[in-house]
Amino acid sequence: MEKIKNIGEEAIYDARVLGKGRFVVLGLQHLFAMFGATVLVPLLTGLSISTTLLFAGLGTLLFHFLSKNKVPAFLGSSFAFLAGYMSIAPNKEPELLLYACFGVACAGLMYLVLAFLFQAFGANRVMRFFPPVVTGPIIIAIGLNLSKSAVENCSSNWGLALLAICVVIFCNIFGKGMVKIIPILLGVLISYSFAAVLGFVPFDSINEAPIFGFPIDYHRTVFSLFTEGKLDPALLLSSSLTIIPISFATMMEHIGDISAISSTVGINYLEDPGLHRTLLGDGLATTLASLFGAPANTTYGENTGVLSLTKVYDPRVIRLAACFAVLLSFCPKFSAVIEAMPQAIIGGISLVLYGMISAVGVRNVVETKVDFSKSRNIIVAAMILVLSIGINYSSEGALHFQLFGIQIAFSGIATGSLVGILLNAILPDKDYEFAENKPNDTGVDLQISQGSSLLFEIATKYGDKEKKD
Repeated sequence: MEKIKNIGEEAIYDARVLGKGRFVVLGLQHLFAMFGATVLVPLLTGLSISTTLLFAGLGTLLFHFLSKNKVPAFLGSSFAFLAGYMSIAPNKEPELLLYACFGVACAGLMYLVLAFLFQAFGANRVMRFFPPVVTGPIIIAIGLNLSKSAVENCSSNWGLALLAICVVIFCNIFGKGMVKIIPILLGVLISYSFAAVLGFVPFDSINEAPIFGFPIDYHRTVFSLFTEGKLDPALLLSSSLTIIPISFATMMEHIGDISAISSTVGINYLEDPGLHRTLLGDGLATTLASLFGAPANTTYGENTGVLSLTKVYDPRVIRLAACFAVLLSFCPKFSAVIEAMPQAIIGGISLVLYGMISAVGVRNVVETKVDFSKSRNIIVAAMILVLSIGINYSSEGALHFQLFGIQIAFSGIATGSLVGILLNAILPDKDYEFAENKPNDTGVDLQISQGSSLLFEIATKYGDKEKKD
């Protein structure tokens, strides 16, 4: 007991020895770490904040159950699917968002397919189809495709947008301790407070919101499409085909996250409980959340950063944070405060986030040393980028074609991803080998809400178990 009173000096795998008070504080800290990014996704897409918090908590608990309660990971909102939501519902139309959610639910089921393949054929064979030369350009294209919406939001009030951007950059570069860990959240709080003082925040909606309410609205769930007579089969199929390919990048993100957690904690979670279990938990959590109108879930690098800082590796602390998230989802007044945020602040924050998504894609190909002296690698990356970005910014914004008499719209990301995967599989001279015990060379980490420093700090290179400075 005496040896572990100073949290952060040595590894603690059972937080109960710290006492109930510290245990609760540690749980609140994990809630605080994931909070900013988790609520930002529904703000950007138009989904429900309360439902998002509910299924972030429930999804985390489901993930822990399926992974034998061994992996200290929190599941929050995924940024990788933003391009999918905005492709299907660019103006946050509630009904179109339901079709996007159906597509994300189908994407979550792809995790189950990959989990089965890992179990049946082994990681090395499966990962040869998803090398960094494929996943890196996909991630770059996701960020670039989203950039237009960020600039449009900023244009509503560039003063507020620049304030949010400056706070994020200052905290991320010059901040110390917790300030450096939560620059996005601080950027939101400071710019929001400034906007409130200047009268840019509509307080009427906040005052009218009740303190307690149920976080699920049936009319905002995918089930309502099938029961309320408003189903469009063509749009349903088109949405699925547009969004499912994004899961190829997010599944690699998942593997990178589990690798980072393994290196941080010093336990190989890829062997026990195994990638097939963690993929199953992440995929089912995403599908469940999407069916009820919440964003896709993903394992959060924010919470891996907290693990690194505190050296408290007990999954029970994460589960406590998940319970806090569930409780918070039953407060509509809290959601109203978030929804009242000016669009310019959202634009400023998302401008940083979207740019960092693309930067992470660049890091992906640099750190994994993709050999661009090989023509096959140049061709694969070039086709992914030109198709993903070119189709998105074309006059129609998608690739339209007929399938069994149904009009299908294939987004740029979907087209580029599929073409890249097929080209990589067909072209000779593959040089990528995935080592199951050292999987960090996937290079994928889309957890961008804390800023670039943490991205680089929690990412580990080629099995190195030392945390980066």
